[in-house]
This record gives sequence, structure tokens and C-alpha cells, in this order.
Amino acid sequence: NFVSELDAGFYADFYQKDGIKGGHIILLNPVTSPYYEATKQQAILALHAYPKGLQVGGGITAENAASYIEEGASHVIVTSYVFKDGKINYENLNKLVTAVGKEHVVLDLSCRYLDGQTLLDDETEAREAGYYVVTDRWQKFTSEKVTTELLDELAMYCDEFLVHAVDVEGKQSGIEKELAKLLGEWGKIPITYAGGIHSFSDLQAIKELGKNRLNATIGSALDLFGGNLKYKEVLEYLKE
Repeated sequence: NFVSELDAGFYADFYQKDGIKGGHIILLNPVTSPYYEATKQQAILALHAYPKGLQVGGGITAENAASYIEEGASHVIVTSYVFKDGKINYENLNKLVTAVGKEHVVLDLSCRYLDGQTLLDDETEAREAGYYVVTDRWQKFTSEKVTTELLDELAMYCDEFLVHAVDVEGKQSGIEKELAKLLGEWGKIPITYAGGIHSFSDLQAIKELGKNRLNATIGSALDLFGGNLKYKEVLEYLKE
């Protein structure tokens, strides 16, 4: 919906001036893309502009994670490397933690809702209703349901969780309230909710449902990226 004429370093410097930490740099081009190296250079440009202030994700593995920490990332964000072949790959998860330490790991539990009746192409049984982690550009469902038990288990391997509510991501149509409530009731380590935020009422709902335990990330709804929510007003609102 929006293509900036400014580079990643501009935004990193912009956030640094306001002391905003934990912004997400996501490399959308895969390693196989001819644009990958240019994308990676933009990520590194941002990391150098705001050392230890930003997190980086997209194609992160145990083999390359440390290089991003060395370039200045505070954390690496990981999904597909850990959630592989439809379930948690503990071998990869342990390799990642060994490579950079759990204090530098953010596990992305981006998820979509299954109503319990939906049959997926590759399965023969209906699932219990709930939010399930998705991978591969959010197209593939895993067998991992987002529950307090899953959060308890994975919290031993990471410093934070990032949770995209994929069904409303980028649509500016409101948040997934049940998901926000589930995450807020757990609240044992930092969690960032993303997806559907387009108004101050959404931010208020995250505060209330999340019991003031949830961080929020705003993308296309922010005026910096072509949306209607004014950046400065959001900052002031969140200070209240």
C-alpha cells in the first residue's frame, strides 16, 4: 500500500531521536531473490543508524543470526527456522539460542484462526478451534496452537514474543480482541501484538484487553507509511 522514497537509515534515525526501541526490520525478499543483497544492505544501514535499538527478521537462521547482532541488532526475529515442517524444531531452536543467547531471540508466533471445522489441504482431521502459528509468508498452518502452555514452553528460549494477527494484518480493520486478551492474561515476558491497528480505540482496546502488558506495532495505519494515525499523536497517547 505504500512505498517510501526514504531509506531504512532515515527511519532508524527518526525512531532513535524519539527513543523508541524494538522497531522491526523485516527482510521481505528471500535469500533466493535477486534483490536479497540490496534488502540486506538496507537492514544493515538501519542497524548502523540505531545500534541496539532495532530488531531484525526475515530468513534468520543459527548460521546468520550472530552476524546481525554484530551489526547492531538488539534481537533477531525468527519464525520458519524454528517452526519447521508444521511443528517446533527444537534442534534448530537450541542451535539459535546457542548462537546468540536467548536474550537476543524474539520468537514470532504469527497466527491465524481456525474455527475447528476448517479442513486444511494436508490434513485429514479437523482441529480444535483457536489461533495456530503460520509460516512461509503466513500461508502454511503449523500444528502449534497459541496457548498459555505454548507460551510457557517457548519462553525458556527467547526474550520476547512477536505475534501478528495475520487475518487482520495490513487491513486496518480492527484488532483480534480474543488474541489480545489471551496474550495479556499470560504476560510473563514482553509480547508485541501486531495486526489491524487503525485507530486510538484499537490502542485503548490493547491496553485494556492486554492489561497494560502488551506492546503494539503499527504499520500501514501510521502516517509515516501513508496511513491516518499521526505518529506524534500516537506517541503522546501512549505516554498517558
